[in-house]
Amino acid sequence: MENEERILDAALEVFSAHGFRGATIDQIAEHAGMSKPNLLYYFRRKQDMYEALIARLLDTWLEPLRSLDAVGDPLPELRCYIRRKLEMARDFPRESRLFANEILQGAPRIKQLLVSELKPLVDEKAEVLSGWMAEGKINPVDPRHLIFSIWSTTQHYADFDVQVQVVLGPDLGAEGRFEDAARYLETLFLDGLSPKPSETTKPRIRKF
Repeated sequence: MENEERILDAALEVFSAHGFRGATIDQIAEHAGMSKPNLLYYFRRKQDMYEALIARLLDTWLEPLRSLDAVGDPLPELRCYIRRKLEMARDFPRESRLFANEILQGAPRIKQLLVSELKPLVDEKAEVLSGWMAEGKINPVDPRHLIFSIWSTTQHYADFDVQVQVVLGPDLGAEGRFEDAARYLETLFLDGLSPKPSETTKPRIRKF
């Protein structure tokens, strides 16, 4: 088990840097500090390592969305979701690059996982969002595009972190950039989703 984890960590490093096609078993063995025959004892093919990483990644990636609670208060639930996605961008940049590379290639090795796991979960949570909208708890928008927007804005800080740090500079681009991003994205999404009082519901001011 320890050796398998060592191999998978090395594979993640190599796959995230070179993609599936560019990665070789020799590179992975070198990063793992193992001989190629020893590595092949645990994983017979490059594909096996890749699929193990992707399955684990997708499970981790979807956990924040699974946690979106239909009976919770919508704005705090969405705030928590945004923050958890940013934490993942901060803590799992290699995994994010691996996933992005696979998607950019047309998802040839994970398309079935997207169909069987990702889509049903997004459909389920889109219904939750639609329910909140129907109850007037958040403003009506396309729920799936809302989820896409949260994905894209949070994952940007993993996939383009070098660019983010260069543009922000040494002060703003330090560790606090993730907290700054969280506050900005909360304002962007939650202010836009917060229902505004209508004219008929505004409190009347008594005149004396």
